[in-house]
Amino acid sequence: VGVPVPGVVTARIVRTEKHPDAAKVTRCWVDAGDGTERHVWCGAFNMKAGDLVPLATIGTKMPDGREILRRGMFNIDSEGMLCSAAELGVASDASGILILPATAKLGRNVFDALGIARDVVFDLDVTRNRPDCTGHLGVARDVAAKFGKKFTPPKGDGGKKGTPRKVPVKIIADKACARFNVTVMSGIVVGPSPDHLARRLLAAGMRPINNVVDASNLVMLETNQPNHAYDAAKVASGFRVRFATTGERLVTLDGTNRTLTTDDLLICDGDDRAIGIAGVMGGANTEISDVTTEIALETAWFDPTTVRLTSQRLALRTEASARFERGVDPQGVDYSVARFAAILRQSCPKLVVHGGASDPKTKHLPKSAVISLRVAQVNRVLGTSLGARDVSAVLTRIGFDCSPKKIAVKKGSLVAAGPGFSVNVPSWRPDCTDEIDLVEEVARHVGYETLGKRVSQSTQPGGLSPLQQRRRALRDLVLSFGASEAMPNPFLAPGDHEKAGVVTSENRSGSALSLENPLVAEESILRTSLRPGMLKAVAFNLAHRADHISLFELGHVYPPSSTELPDEH
Repeated sequence: VGVPVPGVVTARIVRTEKHPDAAKVTRCWVDAGDGTERHVWCGAFNMKAGDLVPLATIGTKMPDGREILRRGMFNIDSEGMLCSAAELGVASDASGILILPATAKLGRNVFDALGIARDVVFDLDVTRNRPDCTGHLGVARDVAAKFGKKFTPPKGDGGKKGTPRKVPVKIIADKACARFNVTVMSGIVVGPSPDHLARRLLAAGMRPINNVVDASNLVMLETNQPNHAYDAAKVASGFRVRFATTGERLVTLDGTNRTLTTDDLLICDGDDRAIGIAGVMGGANTEISDVTTEIALETAWFDPTTVRLTSQRLALRTEASARFERGVDPQGVDYSVARFAAILRQSCPKLVVHGGASDPKTKHLPKSAVISLRVAQVNRVLGTSLGARDVSAVLTRIGFDCSPKKIAVKKGSLVAAGPGFSVNVPSWRPDCTDEIDLVEEVARHVGYETLGKRVSQSTQPGGLSPLQQRRRALRDLVLSFGASEAMPNPFLAPGDHEKAGVVTSENRSGSALSLENPLVAEESILRTSLRPGMLKAVAFNLAHRADHISLFELGHVYPPSSTELPDEH
């Protein structure tokens, strides 16, 4: 990115106008600083009079090879093109025209005005088991470990601290919100972000809005910890976290009036007024404005499943919800607040951090694993001859805490104590829960290409289990009698059990397990008996005049259970 495009200059939108015969385009008059107003047709709608935008003048060759020509519409020429970040090749955002910082000089090349240097942006496809790598620090930590470099995270805020503010915080839905912190900050002057911060956002594919929102987004991108800034004057009564009531409504920051259900987790003020959808999007009623002087910064840990279901139901997937769905670091709250203050202080030098309040329901916070790791097991799985010091060095570089420990290792018929470690898994690595996960980490950082080639020797030969053998023998026996095996659908319609004469306290349809989102109503409950499906199979065959047939089935039934998962028999 950052390859300059000659002919793309900074221009100010003087005025805009809708054409009566063209609902999908806007007429714009722009000033590029040369005293001449240019007329430009534009298909975007996110700009307004006074905005500074990139103008590609006639004859400019764009990064994609297009040449900007004088083109007419409704007998009116367009004297250039207003550009998105994607069209300039500085970011992937093509949703609208790139709005430039208010400090950019008219007529100057856009790349010079933004101070964009040649750079490389990596587009990473992060696997779902590595939520830490959806933040820049997680990627940097792994890259530093791979190349043997020291990982040094950016410093937090070391500025002025004020008198702590008492902010009432109450978590009612503690299983869905295990931690909720509020930090009050004063000395806020809302305005544009410094150019270098705006450029950083653009490179990450996000549009700069103002210094408070930009600081929030930068911290999220950097630490993988979403946060939300409220106008403190609008939430003076405090905060409550609860589930919505049926039919409750909230206008979110995108201007949409949304109807909520009892499955949606809400952030409310102390008067129980909804002010945000937890982990998804804030409410318009507490939005930061140009006159905001104090903010209340929310940092929290929300249950991934709760956020995902709400995001899916509302068809509202945001940068924040995408991160909460994967799981964020439950111990990363304090650092993200310090980074937010450090970034915001660059545009608000009189910023004062007053602290705030929290209601940590740590009982429901994810616990980091403590795993026993045998050095002999590492070498057995990988075919290596690594020493204890080598294994410890690899894991320590990526944030794991290794304490030496003697662990029983089996050698033939003997059991002896061998070298190993008690490994404390960092809070940002929820994917590491067992010894084999640590072996994988060692393999990744030692390098798969360094592992020797050998044929694996399985200690347990494959084969059918005793249960599988009995099932197969029984099936073969019944087939030898001339019967045909039926394979009915395990899903039934409500009332099918009763029709088949299967009505007991344990298997009546009312107590059978039901699907939350069945494809059709006739397949909405799990069977508690094989009889309904078999009778349907018999009826189907009789309807097709196959009245000389013997059927049998070996299948699973799902009796009701008090546990969360079905009790499969």
